[in-house]
Amino acid sequence: MSAPTSNERRVAIITGAAEGIGRGIALRLAKDGYELGLFDLPRSKDRLEELANTLRTEHKTRVVTVFGDVSKEEDVKRLVDTVVQELGSLYAIVANAGVAINRVLHETPTEELDRLLNINVKGVWFSYKYAAIQLIKQGKGGRIIGAASIAGKRGLPQHSAYCATKFAVRGLTQAAALDYGQYGITVNAYAPGTIDTPLLQEIDDYHSKVGGQPKGAWKSTFQNSLGRIGQPSEIASLVSFLVSDDSSYVTGQTYIADGGIHFD
Repeated sequence: MSAPTSNERRVAIITGAAEGIGRGIALRLAKDGYELGLFDLPRSKDRLEELANTLRTEHKTRVVTVFGDVSKEEDVKRLVDTVVQELGSLYAIVANAGVAINRVLHETPTEELDRLLNINVKGVWFSYKYAAIQLIKQGKGGRIIGAASIAGKRGLPQHSAYCATKFAVRGLTQAAALDYGQYGITVNAYAPGTIDTPLLQEIDDYHSKVGGQPKGAWKSTFQNSLGRIGQPSEIASLVSFLVSDDSSYVTGQTYIADGGIHFD
């Protein structure tokens, strides 16, 4: 898999980088030789700084940490501007930040629907927007990557709001690919299934509470071909491909990595 050469240190931004899949992506892209802009909420400062220090020590990676909220346009603009100012350019953005809730549609509070739309849709929209502005300005192409989900490929019970946002990421990714191909920018998304992250544990805890089931019971309902839950590093390997030169002829796609639950 192609990676930057020592005299061409490409820069990638990752949102929601403090834990879970975002952390796994940061570890992998640092290993691949990218310089990184890491972004998360202010409450995640300790975890994000610990990750940044690990990357600097173990991979000699130049890392910039920025704190804010992907649902706020000015924060995302500041993220891109800060990373470019500190590291000199941008090659890729991974709009990884996202949240989920468990509710039947008619029991979903409007404020919770708004929260998911703001983070999962607007957060990706703003990330795509300001990355595209910078990449077009540079005139050297690049990569834009979003976080979809298996829930963006098929409906899931008690996930109507979440599914709606992840289907939106797929549509946004396809349309953006058509808009930006002329600039040598590819736009793709990754669609994880059940991955061993704090987010998955929160969902499992909810189902255990409302259903009176032991912890882990809900996760076990997602039977896949491999018979196990995935790891963040396995999603990071897919993102590594989508960021690399090896994916130069791939755009507008949403790749599933779910161990074989859903087949396109």
